Amino acid sequence: MYKSVVFSGVAALLFSSVALAEMVSFPEEIIPLQVGKKVIEHSFFNRVDELDLNPGTYPVKLKYSDLYEQGYDEHQIIDSEPFWVVMTIEQGNNYDVVFNRADNAVAAKVFAESPQVSLKAKGASLGMPLATSMNPPQSQVKSIAPAAPTASLNQPTVAKAPVNAPMSKPAPSTADTPNAAAMLDFWWQQASLEERERFLNKIKK
Repeated sequence: MYKSVVFSGVAALLFSSVALAEMVSFPEEIIPLQVGKKVIEHSFFNRVDELDLNPGTYPVKLKYSDLYEQGYDEHQIIDSEPFWVVMTIEQGNNYDVVFNRADNAVAAKVFAESPQVSLKAKGASLGMPLATSMNPPQSQVKSIAPAAPTASLNQPTVAKAPVNAPMSKPAPSTADTPNAAAMLDFWWQQASLEERERFLNKIKK
């Protein structure tokens, strides 16, 4: 009985965290590499082009990579150095990362030297330009909200990749005599995806 109640509580916490998340979609030329301290894993066949992020402010590491035809059966890849932006995600909005794609490889090389991207809410006519930096803009981020535990892949049959942003939620104070649910909520938010899976497997036994 106790295990059933605990499992139901954990499932409700996980569901509520995912339900609050907003989706950020990326064009194929803009690759998300990192959210806060969490590195996003890509593979040759499976590229992450959507992130589920809870409302809040995040430092996000990106890279520009584009392909241009140079002639018959010849192509040139234009890459930028990784760069950082700060994204502010508001509740109730999904977003697109947008940019002005260059018409040719020469212009793309210029863009790669100083890439500029914007964050546009779904349905909005204009995007908000994001300031870029070569270093993590930690000084610009006073508080970082928790990310949802998954990032969507463009391959629907592949398991979603985890993206956990740094947590800013304080631990329950012993002076406030927190109940078990509050403590469970706190430690669940601190746990990695693997730790959450081990905990769920343990309480199912």
